[in-house]
Amino acid sequence: MNISRRLNRLAELVTEGSRLADVGTDHGYVPLCLCREKKIPSAIAMDINEGPLKRAKSHIADAGLENYIETRLSDGLHELRGGEADTVLIAGMGGALMVRILTEGTRALMGVRELVLQPQSEIDEVRRWLCTHGWHIMKEDILLDEGKYYPMFKAVPGETEGYTEAEYRFGKLGLQESPEVLADFLEKRLEVNRQIEAGLPKNDDGRIAARRAEVAAEIGLLTEVLSCITS
Repeated sequence: MNISRRLNRLAELVTEGSRLADVGTDHGYVPLCLCREKKIPSAIAMDINEGPLKRAKSHIADAGLENYIETRLSDGLHELRGGEADTVLIAGMGGALMVRILTEGTRALMGVRELVLQPQSEIDEVRRWLCTHGWHIMKEDILLDEGKYYPMFKAVPGETEGYTEAEYRFGKLGLQESPEVLADFLEKRLEVNRQIEAGLPKNDDGRIAARRAEVAAEIGLLTEVLSCITS
């Protein structure tokens, strides 16, 4: 099965032999790929919308994998019972929504051995949630696929070391699998922020001053992380 580079990289983060729960499965491509290649014994493909779930069910039937992949209509982890999955994959949604799903799904996460996460935004908030709820990020990665950057990471139960603000925002560099891609992402983001800074009005309006301080702080963090990557 040909799947996108993003989905393929996420599939690679799933530990072989684990039972997978794919939250927001859409077309069900990741569990399909892993089960077809016999890398996992079973999967539960979950989605809040009936349309995508029906398409996933159709793809599963076409592949003859109905005995290995179950589909469930579910808002986040609500329909997953504790002990049913070893790996939970949540990808392709905003960080705020991901944090809500994880918070509301605490019981379903009992017994889960790893989380594979790919938030589209508010990535620092997802890292903060993990670090304060008994999850240790063990691997970071970032992928450039069709012009877009996709940060992703794997977390396992356990205590975590303290994080700096830069590490909450961009991850611990020692865990990063693709530092060159991360550097390229940060350089582009730094250039955007410098353009924003240069375009801000030169007045003392409180709102403008607050925005200028926010952009300056972002530039400082980006410069700090880039200097660590390139040193």
